[in-house]
Amino acid sequence: MLINEFSDNLSKYKLPEEYDETYKNYTADLNFIEAYLGENKSAIIELACGTGRLAIPLAKKGHTVYGVDIDQGMLDFAQKKALSEDVDIQLSVQDCTQLNLPIKSNFIYMTGNSFQHFLTNESQNALFKSVKKHLNPGGEFLFDTRNPILHELAKEEIYEETVKKNGETFHVVNKENYDPLTQILHCTSTYISTQNEYIDSINLRYTYPLEMKRLLEQHGFELIHIYGSWTKAVFDANSISMVIHARVKEV
Repeated sequence: MLINEFSDNLSKYKLPEEYDETYKNYTADLNFIEAYLGENKSAIIELACGTGRLAIPLAKKGHTVYGVDIDQGMLDFAQKKALSEDVDIQLSVQDCTQLNLPIKSNFIYMTGNSFQHFLTNESQNALFKSVKKHLNPGGEFLFDTRNPILHELAKEEIYEETVKKNGETFHVVNKENYDPLTQILHCTSTYISTQNEYIDSINLRYTYPLEMKRLLEQHGFELIHIYGSWTKAVFDANSISMVIHARVKEV
């Protein structure tokens, strides 16, 4: 139903090895989830699991992890990593708005600000419906998204940097432009070297705190807590992140 919305917004993930190398040392979300789960080893579901940065260490702790991602290349890399570390995880290519897993769980999580890939009201609604379908009564959904800080989004940002990719040096021009009507930040990066030039891009939807609370209520969730970071910082207007911990309302 919504496949084009996602498939046209994946160019930043076309090199799984590079993506994995960039984020492999980030553990704040993993630490949060490990502390939350404790010794509970019931099956859990990770949405937008990417290269397995969280799924693999959680499986090593004894959790049964079902990982879903829309990008086959990311999952192939995750499977290769899991095999090299002798870890068993259940991976499948799926659209998170149309989940079709063989289980229901008490806990579903999604990190890396992946919520921002759901660009429209329709896809956000479909995500919550799909998640709720795969949660047991009273089950919990944990995810993060960037907090919209208006004075930062209001100005077009252009910045340049030098990066190395596969031994080749690129001059990179990054541009970010926010559309207040759609609440989408359009980001493009132009890579220029002596031999190559290419552009990749990503679009990111911003959701406001009260808008998020309404979405949760609309889809039968109750808010447990909003944190300002994965280290449980107090959430306020200047927080970079919203970490949302919600629960399916029991009838």
